[in-house]
Amino acid sequence: MFRPCIDLHDGKVKQIVGGSLTDSGAGLRTNFVSEKPASWFADLYRRDNLRGGHVIQLGAGNEAEAKGALAAFPGGLHLGGGVNAANATGWLDAGASHVIVTSWVFREGRLDTDRLAELVKIVGKERLVLDLSCRRKGNAYFVVTDRWQKFTELKVEPKVLQTLAKSCDEFLIHAADVEGLCAGVDMDLVGLLGEYSPIPTTYAGGARSISDLIAVDQAGRGRVDLTIGSALDIFGGKGVTYAELVAWNREKAGKGRGLPPNVAEF
Repeated sequence: MFRPCIDLHDGKVKQIVGGSLTDSGAGLRTNFVSEKPASWFADLYRRDNLRGGHVIQLGAGNEAEAKGALAAFPGGLHLGGGVNAANATGWLDAGASHVIVTSWVFREGRLDTDRLAELVKIVGKERLVLDLSCRRKGNAYFVVTDRWQKFTELKVEPKVLQTLAKSCDEFLIHAADVEGLCAGVDMDLVGLLGEYSPIPTTYAGGARSISDLIAVDQAGRGRVDLTIGSALDIFGGKGVTYAELVAWNREKAGKGRGLPPNVAEF
C-alpha cells in the first residue's frame, strides 16, 4: 500500500535529498518547498482515508506545523523527529496515532534497550514505531541516526527485526542512500524486509513511479508499504500523481487488503 508523508524542515513542508541533511545545513539539497502548510496535506490524506502516514520533523522549528497536521487528521498520522520519553505522550495527546522514535534510543552507536523499554512502558508497544532507517555498508545495512549521518552498530537483519518487533507496532525504514534521489527503490532492502519483518513496515527512498509501488508490493510480499515523496505531483514531482496512488490503494483494498494493519482508529 501507499503511505503518505509530510516532511518538515525549518517550519516548511519540504522534500530533501536525505544524505545531504546535516547539523550545519551546509550542502543541503532540497527538491521541493511547499507554499501550503502541513495541515493542508494532512487534510488531503484525511479526505482520502490514507491512514498510517508519517509526519517527520527534520530538526528544530517544526512543532507548530507538526501539531497543525495532527489536528487536521486526528489519529491518522504517525509523528517522528525528536521523540523521547519526556514528550511522547504529548504528541499522542496532540493527535498522533503513533510516535516514531529514532536517535533517542541509540547512544554511542548502540541500541539503548533501557531507553526503549522505558518508552514502551510510557506509550505502549501498540503506539510505538521504530525508525530503523539505514545505509549500506559492504553487503549489509546498518541503522543510521542523527539525520542519517551517523552509523550505529545495529545491523538490519532477520534476528534484529524479530527481536525489535516485540517492542513496537511497526517499523519505518528510509533507505538513506537513495532518499530523495528518485533514482529507484533499493529492492534488496525491500526483499529483506518483506521476507523477515514480522510486523507492518513502511519503506521510503528512491520511489519514482507507480511501477515502483507495484514492485515493492511484490518483492515485499504484500507486507511492505511504500512512501513516495519527491516524485509525487503534490510535492512538485512528475513521476506519479497523487490520484493514481489513491486509486491504487482503493483497488488493493477492494481485493482484500484494507487499511494498513494496526493503525489506530479514532
